[in-house]
Amino acid sequence: MAKVTFLPANVLVEFELGQLPYRHHGKPGSLLDVALNFGIPLEHACGGNCACTTCHVIVRQGEDNLSEIEEDEADRLDLAAGLTLHSRLACQSVVRGDVVVEIPSWNRNWVREAGGSINLGEAVPAGRRPGNEF
Repeated sequence: MAKVTFLPANVLVEFELGQLPYRHHGKPGSLLDVALNFGIPLEHACGGNCACTTCHVIVRQGEDNLSEIEEDEADRLDLAAGLTLHSRLACQSVVRGDVVVEIPSWNRNWVREAGGSINLGEAVPAGRRPGNEF
């Protein structure tokens, strides 16, 4: 049995590892696959093919309970806004145990989730950091 908590909505889902139907977005059993199976909105513009960063999440607990980061994912994450030491792409992170992840505010589609407009929050474009203005 595995548990994944999605923040900030604080939605906890429980499931048997390897038993979820594959939704064909991201790797089977990935955080994206889990989210889609439980109706949790998580952007994935490239269809979960590790070709964008819209499914970027921040792992708050249980990092060791995810598959190891592969080179393709690490290279793609270098382009993500708001990158942290605990950032992962949900489409590539296969769940192996209990995990708590946060969907960053700028990555939530408020049109779909709350009826407003897209919230870009405090996102900083890749390569641009405060004090390093163009």
